[in-house]
Amino acid sequence: MKDEKIEQLYIYLDDTATLLEENGFGTYLEGLVEAGENLFREEVRQSLPHNQVKLLKQKLDKVVQQKFSPEEVRKAFQLAGLKGMKEAVQPHHSMTPDAVCLFISYLVNKVMGKRVDGAALLDLAAGSGNLVSTLLNHATTPLSAYAFEVDETLLKLAFVTANLQKHELNLFHQDSIEPIAFQQVDVVVTDLPVGYYPKDDVAIDFELMASSGHSFIHHLMIEQAIKKTKAGGFLFFVIPNFLFEGEQAKQLHEFVKRETNILGLLHFPKSMFQSEQFGKSIFMLQKKGGNTKQPKQALLAELPSFTKKEALADMMNHINRWFEDELAIK
Repeated sequence: MKDEKIEQLYIYLDDTATLLEENGFGTYLEGLVEAGENLFREEVRQSLPHNQVKLLKQKLDKVVQQKFSPEEVRKAFQLAGLKGMKEAVQPHHSMTPDAVCLFISYLVNKVMGKRVDGAALLDLAAGSGNLVSTLLNHATTPLSAYAFEVDETLLKLAFVTANLQKHELNLFHQDSIEPIAFQQVDVVVTDLPVGYYPKDDVAIDFELMASSGHSFIHHLMIEQAIKKTKAGGFLFFVIPNFLFEGEQAKQLHEFVKRETNILGLLHFPKSMFQSEQFGKSIFMLQKKGGNTKQPKQALLAELPSFTKKEALADMMNHINRWFEDELAIK
């Protein structure tokens, strides 16, 4: 029944976004933002010929009377967003896969537990907000969430989906390497963009700035994240497997070792990627300070395919034991 509701909402979003794109309201993704706004306000907000407005209103009325859970909203938007990103030419338009979001959510809940006073979470490259929405939907402790995104369309998509899921999400339309003025957070979760950072005048304030040429954005983002985390706070990055290879890798490794305790590296299953060079992992850190200590043994594992339920359950038991033995987290 739940999947039916996701499908109904997806059909509404897809039909509306397609119609708006055909009528000159920008790209499919921009149409998707408009479809979400219409749903949130329960009215057709675009200036269109009467017959088109009538058609959109009929589609809208079908879904307005339904009650959708936050996860149903997230999943329907994820499906539509993936379709829009396949059509988009921008290389940075990509989405953290669902299985990855859910696995990171399990890890975040593991370290955050059930804090009565809640916790603050930061995503430095939120994209359309799929990862941060998953964390908010599955949180075991109340989370105040902050997210940065430089792409305006993706930011608007994150904004409209947060509204529909009734989340309090503080969104910033800016590059997260530039100076950020707010309190340190308890946990940082970011699917790291990979590439060069063009603003050398901003990178100059970073230890991980390149000695010549442009610096790596993924290095600077790790440094920024560590700066913005409280002592004893946790960081989870989705990283490319080549992060500690080649140019400037030694500098990054030394910086991370000095500032944090390296908790572990979990490799995603090879079957998730077209080829090995695109492989990714979850890099887990804890910022030094307070009573933190480097685990005797870091958690290093190759995750099984997310479709193999038994193997995945065994892996989660192994991870649970590691948290208990090394960090006294049950």
